[in-house]
Amino acid sequence: MNDTRLELTRVTREYISGPNTIAALRDVSLTIEPGEMVAIVGASGSGKSTLLNILGCLDRPTAGSYRVAGQETGVLSSDDLARLRRERVGFVFQHYNLLSSLTAVDNVSMPAIYDGLPRRDRIRRAETLLGRLGLKDRADHRPHQLSGGQQQRVSIARALMNGGPVILADEPTGALDQNTGEQVLQALKELHAKGHTVIIVTHDMTVAQHADRIIEIRDGSIIADSGLRAIQDEGRQDSFRPRSSGWIGLWRHLEAARMAMASLNAHRLRTLLTMLGIIIGTAAVVTVAALGEGARLRVIANISTLGTNTLDIYPGAGWGDMRAGAVATLKASDVAALGRHDYIDSVTPMVTGKVTLRFGNLAANASISGVGSQYFRVHGVRLSSGTVFDDDAVSQLAPVIVIDSKVRDKFFGPGMDPLGQVILVGMVPCRIIGVADEDNLGAIRRGDLNVWAPYTVVSGRLTGSARLEGITVRPKAGYTTEVAEQAVTKLLALLHGRKDFYTYNVDLIRKSIEGANYTMTLLTSMIAVISLIVGGIGVMNITLVSVTERTQEIGVRLAVGARQSDILSQFLLEAVFVCLIGGVLGVLCAIGIGEVLAKVAPATAMVISPVTILIAFASSTSIGLIFGFVPARNAARLNPVDALGKS
Repeated sequence: MNDTRLELTRVTREYISGPNTIAALRDVSLTIEPGEMVAIVGASGSGKSTLLNILGCLDRPTAGSYRVAGQETGVLSSDDLARLRRERVGFVFQHYNLLSSLTAVDNVSMPAIYDGLPRRDRIRRAETLLGRLGLKDRADHRPHQLSGGQQQRVSIARALMNGGPVILADEPTGALDQNTGEQVLQALKELHAKGHTVIIVTHDMTVAQHADRIIEIRDGSIIADSGLRAIQDEGRQDSFRPRSSGWIGLWRHLEAARMAMASLNAHRLRTLLTMLGIIIGTAAVVTVAALGEGARLRVIANISTLGTNTLDIYPGAGWGDMRAGAVATLKASDVAALGRHDYIDSVTPMVTGKVTLRFGNLAANASISGVGSQYFRVHGVRLSSGTVFDDDAVSQLAPVIVIDSKVRDKFFGPGMDPLGQVILVGMVPCRIIGVADEDNLGAIRRGDLNVWAPYTVVSGRLTGSARLEGITVRPKAGYTTEVAEQAVTKLLALLHGRKDFYTYNVDLIRKSIEGANYTMTLLTSMIAVISLIVGGIGVMNITLVSVTERTQEIGVRLAVGARQSDILSQFLLEAVFVCLIGGVLGVLCAIGIGEVLAKVAPATAMVISPVTILIAFASSTSIGLIFGFVPARNAARLNPVDALGKS
């Protein structure tokens, strides 16, 4: 099974330490044949671990050539080296380097994640390997629940997971007692007997005696090699070739997501603190947007009581016309002509004045509006009781009126129904047929007592003037006031033979207020977004700290064959998940705030739309991608040997 030859030719490895250059290896040439069991011995700092790191493609030589199965490693990309480690090499570390958050079976199966093996198959294989090493009943235990010898055997099982022909063991018995150490060495000898190339780095000659070949190194140079043999079949090649290190199917994304969630779950408090800024920022954005939307709808509702989406027509040449009060250009026939056109929903003339109201021994001044039967539809005025006058009442000059609630409260006590009562309006007795709903009047003379009567009654019996002060039209649904304004202007100019009137588009008020409301909402939303960005910076800072704290984990993953893209994906997904979960919690907080406001301040309405929620999620995801990218990239770019630590 072992067909991988390792060839080093004049290999040198130097490190920069301040102003000095330190040579860990000096001009080393070495060939290890397939199936050998080799021990590399030397004192601490002699360069033996550096040599092992180069043999395992965790590190690159500064000079010289290193070939694995005939393939020059110096021309391989980082991902091609990861593939070589994944398929050819298994590592057994002195301090085990098991991930504390994973069980024994998950630690063993980790290399197969990056090799594309489905989860069910890799778990089955990992359990089989643990069973062969006597750890079947410890498969679900975490590292802290295992003894040193058991942890080392888990490390050996991990090295065998992908079936790599080369096993590299760095001081495999260094942290073990003598009896446990013998068990580990026996396991390595069994692997050698099955055809694996086993290379052990140790400073203990007793351990080295178990190998068939002992190489002694001192000050970065090989000083002895007990089993140096002539290289046979020198032209031998292997099927290994560089290939793309792209994603291999959807499972890679799913596995990266699963590992990211497992990591977040293992550090729940840190995760919660990290996402706190996102929660606050998202809640602020959603709350501000919902308050802005609620305010907009409330403004529209309030303006609608003024008769918004209406068009007022006045006599004269325009605002400030000195003759406007004396010009009688608008007539009842204009009202009839406008009412016949398809684009008009309703139309009413307007005549106003001041009158004195008397009932019994009570008297008060009031504003009277002479209007048509469609006035209440034009302005959206509803009645709290009674009814409005119709076209017959207008044409027959019926002395009927509609009063507001202030008139009712002024002249009629509690429990007294004003409907049907006759009240003196000026010198004309009028019968009350309806009471307008005060909450629906908007700002229409809100401070006055208000009375509405047929305009024919006001003109003919109260003021004595047939002149209309104005006409108000309401376009049908589907027609804008701009379109209606053009049509009205064209029609009246044609009827009058000239343009002796001007128009006022009430809908402009709504648009102006909506525009101001939109500007304020945008401003406050930007302030809220700033808090979201601050939360994103917090995510980046914590993720950077996390990368630093988990350097060893990154090194282990790289050592067992993880690509740079695998590391990048995992850390990036962790940041995205933090922001997404924070976004969900932020939206829930915003909904909670809305419920509280609905009880404490009912007038402060919050309208949380699906669009707002989508924007919140999109923002939180973007924050995760943007602010998580730099830490994730830094993690992916770590050199495996630097992550694991030099020795």
